[in-house]
Amino acid sequence: MFVPTTYDPQELRLLHLLSRRYPTISDVHTEIINLNAILALPKGTDHYISDIHGAYEQFDHILRHASGAIRRKIGQAFGIELPRQQQIELAMLIYYPEKKLRQVLSTLSDPHDWMTTTIAQLVRIVRSSAQKYTRSKVRKRLDPHLAYILEELLDEGQVDHLQKDRYYRSIVSTIIELGEGENAIITLASLIQNLVVDRLYILGDIYDRGPAAEKVMDRLISYHYVSIQWGNHDVIWMAAAAGGDATIANVVRIALRYGNLETLLDGYDISLRNLMSFANDTYADDPCARFQPKHGPVIEDYTSDAVARMHKAMSIIQLKLDAQVIRRHPEYAMDDRLLLDAINLDAGTVSLYGKTYPLLDTRWPTLNPADSAALTPEETAVVEDLRYQFQHSARLQTHIHFLYSYGNMFQVQDGNLKFHGCLPVDTSGNFITFPLGGQELAGPALLSRYEQLARTAYFSQNPEARKEGQDAMWYLWCGPLSPLFGRLRMTTFERYFVADPSTHEEAKGPYYDLRDSESFCRRVLEAFGGNPDHGCIINGHTPVKVRKGERPIMANGKLIVIDGGMSKPYQSVTGIAGYTLIGNSHEMTLAAHSAFISPDEMITLHQDVAPQTELIATFPQRVLIADTDTGVMLKDQIEDLRKLVRAYRNGVLVEGTHGDRPIRQ
Repeated sequence: MFVPTTYDPQELRLLHLLSRRYPTISDVHTEIINLNAILALPKGTDHYISDIHGAYEQFDHILRHASGAIRRKIGQAFGIELPRQQQIELAMLIYYPEKKLRQVLSTLSDPHDWMTTTIAQLVRIVRSSAQKYTRSKVRKRLDPHLAYILEELLDEGQVDHLQKDRYYRSIVSTIIELGEGENAIITLASLIQNLVVDRLYILGDIYDRGPAAEKVMDRLISYHYVSIQWGNHDVIWMAAAAGGDATIANVVRIALRYGNLETLLDGYDISLRNLMSFANDTYADDPCARFQPKHGPVIEDYTSDAVARMHKAMSIIQLKLDAQVIRRHPEYAMDDRLLLDAINLDAGTVSLYGKTYPLLDTRWPTLNPADSAALTPEETAVVEDLRYQFQHSARLQTHIHFLYSYGNMFQVQDGNLKFHGCLPVDTSGNFITFPLGGQELAGPALLSRYEQLARTAYFSQNPEARKEGQDAMWYLWCGPLSPLFGRLRMTTFERYFVADPSTHEEAKGPYYDLRDSESFCRRVLEAFGGNPDHGCIINGHTPVKVRKGERPIMANGKLIVIDGGMSKPYQSVTGIAGYTLIGNSHEMTLAAHSAFISPDEMITLHQDVAPQTELIATFPQRVLIADTDTGVMLKDQIEDLRKLVRAYRNGVLVEGTHGDRPIRQ
C-alpha cells in the first residue's frame, strides 16, 4: 500500500530551491553519477606552509616546485627513461618556463625538434598530474587562450595508437609552425604547477620581517585554492587596516626596527613623511642610538639616522597606545605592563617586578608624568595621519579583505587540527578560561570568539564594537594568554631601554612543554573535533632550531611544527630556510628547505635546489576523496539529491518547471 511521504516546511523550501538547479529526474541522476565518480578519485595533494614573513622569492620558489612534488612527479612519469640531469632541466623549465626558454632557445638555431620533444614530455606530466581530477576541474585550470588545443593533447581517448600519435604530432607541429610553441610550453608548465598541488594551506605570519608581504598576498589571491589560519603578525596588520591605533603603531615600529619599509612605502603607498617631520623636530638633538635599524637597505630619502629617529618616536607612541588599551581592559590583567608609570626620569631608572634598573635612554621629551599614556597633540596628529592612510590604502584593504574571506583562527581538516601558535592551557593541560567580549570562554569556544571579534573589528558599523574587536586583536598580538603569542609578556620596552638581558626573556606558556605529550595532543584533537587516532596538530609560530638539535615532529607524530625560518632574519637561528608539509593520497612528507638562490643562478648552474624530505606517514590504503571531509560533503549532497528525486516521484514537486510551480503539500 502507498504510504505518502511527509516533508517539514523547511525541507520543502530547500528541495524547491534545489529543483531550480536540477529541474528533472534525469538532471538529478546525472549529478548523482558525477558526484559518485568524484568520490572514487584519489585525494588531491595538500601543501602546508607557515611563517612566510614577507620572504616572497623563497615562498614563490616553494610554490613553483611544490616542496619537491614536481620533481617526484617527473620521476614517476619517466623513471630511468629520462636521465637525472634531463629531469632537472625539465623541472627547471616547469618552475621558471620564461627564464629557462630564453636560455635554451639562445643555444638553438632550429628549436623545432626540441620544442616537439619538450611539449610531448610536458603533456605526459600533465596527464599524470590530472589523473586525480575530473575533466571539468582540469578544464577550469587551463589557459583559455589554448584551452581547446590543450584539451585535445591531453585526451587519451583515441583508440588507434598510431592514429593517435599522428594526430598529436600534427597538433604539436602546427602549434610550433604558427609561432605558438613558447606559449604552449609556458602554459603547460603553469598547468603542471597548478595541478600538482590541489589545496594550499597557510598557517599564519605572512607579514613582517621580510621585504615583500604584499607580493605574497598577490600570489595567494591568484592561487586556485587557499585556506589561511591567521598568525599574530597577520592579526596586527588586519587590526591596523581596520583602524586600530595601537596595532598601527606596532606595525610601523616593526618595519622601522628591521629597516623593512618596502611593504609600507612601495607595497601599500603609506607615507611616513609626517612621522619623519615630527621625529626630526622632536628628536633633532637625540642620537637615538638604541633605535638604529637592525638590518635592511636604507630606503631612498630615509637615511639610517632618520629611520632611527622615526623608530624612537613610534616606539614611544606605541608604548602609550598599548597602555591605553590595557587601561581600557582590566580583564586583560596586564597592569604589570604599564611600564611608563614605572619610569623615574629624574633618577633615570625604571622599576620592573620589584627591581630598579637604569634606563639606557633618558630622553623622553613627550612623556607627561601626570598621565604617561597621553599622546601630545603632535603625536596625535601623526597617529591620525597613519590611521587614515591604512584605512584608505586600496591594495592593503584588498589584501586584508582576502585574509578575512579565506582565513580563520583554526581549522579541522580531514582529522587534522591546524592553528598558528598555541593554546591557553595550565600546566596540567587543561584549557584556561578567559573573559572575552563579556563571556568566560576556553578552548575551541575561546578561539571562535576571537575570530568573531576580529571580524567585528573590520566589518562592524558600530564604533564601540569595532574598538572592542581591535583591542581583542591587540591582545592576540601580545597578551599573555593569547593563542597567537603564547608567552608571559612581550618585552619590547625592556629590549629598548634596559641592559640586563634577563629582563628581555619572553617565557613560553605551558603549551610548549606539553606539546611533546601524545596524550595531551590527543585530548586537544578530540576537543576540537579532530581525529585523535589518525589526525595530527599542525602549528607554525615557533622556529624549529635545527642547528640546536630541535625536531619539528613531536608527540610520536601527533604534532608537527612547520616554522623553519623561511625569512632570512630567522635562518641564522634555525639553520635551514623553512619547513613545509606535503600530504597526498599515499603519504605525508616533511620538506626542509635550504637558503634561496636566484632562479637565474639555478638555471645557469643547471641545478635544482630541491628540499630534503622526510617521510612522516604512509597510508595503508590510498586515500580517496570519499575518505575526506570533501567526501562527507559530497555524500550529503548526494543524499539531498536522492530526496529531490523522491519528491519528484511522489508528486510533491513537478519536473521541468525550474522550481517556478508551487510546492504541493
